[in-house]
Amino acid sequence: MIDLRSDTVTRPTEAMRAAMAAAEVGDDVYGEDPTVRALEERVAELFGHEAALWTPTGSLANVLAVAAVVAPGQEVLCEARAHIARAELGAHGAVSGLTMRTWSHPRGQVDLAALGELFAPDLGPYFVQTAALSVENTHNFAGGAVLPLADLQALRAFADERGVAVHLDGARIWNAHVATGTPLRDYGRVADVMAVCLSKGLGAPAGSLLLGSAERTAQARVRRKRLGAGMRQVGILAAAGLHALDHHVERLADDHAHARLLAEAVGADPAGVDTNIVAFDVADAPAYVARAREAGVLVGAVGARTIRLVTHLDVGRDDVELAAKVLAGLVVE
Repeated sequence: MIDLRSDTVTRPTEAMRAAMAAAEVGDDVYGEDPTVRALEERVAELFGHEAALWTPTGSLANVLAVAAVVAPGQEVLCEARAHIARAELGAHGAVSGLTMRTWSHPRGQVDLAALGELFAPDLGPYFVQTAALSVENTHNFAGGAVLPLADLQALRAFADERGVAVHLDGARIWNAHVATGTPLRDYGRVADVMAVCLSKGLGAPAGSLLLGSAERTAQARVRRKRLGAGMRQVGILAAAGLHALDHHVERLADDHAHARLLAEAVGADPAGVDTNIVAFDVADAPAYVARAREAGVLVGAVGARTIRLVTHLDVGRDDVELAAKVLAGLVVE
């Protein structure tokens, strides 16, 4: 099977496994795992933030990051198909007690006019107050679309004028960085808090990080433990993240090229494929998924008529070319 369902399906390379086996470890709940500390310090430095906190999942990193800037009963504004709104099982409301309202954009982009209409200042004990704005770069359900730096900087100015925070869901920020050449620190500057993932395009088996001020990450460490996610000798997983940063960032360009090849095969516009995700419509998505599986290609349905293909570390050029031939000839009655 050629698996194009997600870039989360990757398996650790032999070199990554060796790095994990050799990792120096300690008790991370006590803050004593040297490999975790090294990873946190390195990622914080990459994005120009004061501190970082390792978490086992990207969803937890987002929950902790948003909770660091939005109190219970306040709201965060985000795009309608944002991961925090659609793919984290309502955790922000259920766990953090906050609410969210959304604007809609076909490419998941910043819309300052819509934000201006949605934004709710502090009007006393009568209305929900906007405390933060959230954006996702790249935007998963908008087909891996990149948010231009200029738009993010405009969002930062909008937030500063109103005294609210910016949360950046950077699960695939590495893809945006490689696709555009934008320095990671430039992305870091637009956000008060952000989350970055190591287990998608970078191929680690687990791990994301929350980034922000030392005070916010210290508070997030307490919340992480309260939610049962304080882990012990996590250096084994952190070592995979360090290896991924050393070896798997620049190669993301290969995934982007492979995605454009697949887009052309399925009749999507390659020019609309910014990174490693291809989304396209079919008459019957579940039937398409089943027929593709029969032909040896795993794809994902993200709607009744929408298919998603995601290229990644475990799918080489030969696999992609074969998958392209299969999907180009796929007929679903």
